[in-house]
Amino acid sequence: MRIAAILEYDGSEFCGWQRQDQTRTVQQCVEEALSQVANEPIQVVVAGRTDAGVHAAAQVIHFDTSATRSEYSWVRGANSHLPPDVALLWAGEISDGFHARFSATGRHYHYVVLNRPIRSAHVRDRATWEYRLLDVVRMQTAATHLIGTHDFTSFRAIECQAKNPVRELRALTVERHGEYVHIRAYANAFLQHMVRNIAGVLMAIGAGERETDWAREILAARDRRRGGVTAPPDGLYLTDVEYPAEFNLPRLARDVGFW
Repeated sequence: MRIAAILEYDGSEFCGWQRQDQTRTVQQCVEEALSQVANEPIQVVVAGRTDAGVHAAAQVIHFDTSATRSEYSWVRGANSHLPPDVALLWAGEISDGFHARFSATGRHYHYVVLNRPIRSAHVRDRATWEYRLLDVVRMQTAATHLIGTHDFTSFRAIECQAKNPVRELRALTVERHGEYVHIRAYANAFLQHMVRNIAGVLMAIGAGERETDWAREILAARDRRRGGVTAPPDGLYLTDVEYPAEFNLPRLARDVGFW
């Protein structure tokens, strides 16, 4: 049978999602835990691979297994074998037509910036620190230039392997809550480093380094070398993955806990 599951994890101590030799990855931890519960080798498919240091509040996976377990047993059993920085939130049987990656119709990311003169001892791995005061009005003005269906070559990693750089950025918002600046991005899919590159450009504009039209100029250039600095991974969270209603997946989207 095919099982879908939803995870959350703190990516600070992981070398990303994808399994690699001799490094600690989320995929390795999850597959080892589920294999213990199933009493057979389990390989999982993920909605979106996250980079080293990137977090997830509602990552979606699926796997096929001959083991018969209740939803409660999958969740409780997996969590008993997972490390403290990974938690299985939900698991359940799903139709064979479901695919964690290819069935997804939308993805949400949340980038958190601690914006104050002094760094934090408490959220150093969970939010990106920027000591310069960021003007969120300028950042939001720049963000509007990126919304829509565009070729995002300027905002993807040089090593990105996606065959098509066109993505539909459905929403991009910037808000301030006290010392924290929140950048939220919603698209049909994202390219490698796309959110971090967008955040880097918006932060440079918010700090007064560039004018708001710079975002539009970078987009039009279709050249990564024209883009800004890639923002650190610390503040990036995958917060939600959307699927057609026919699959009836629970929506566990949540705020990442910063105000």
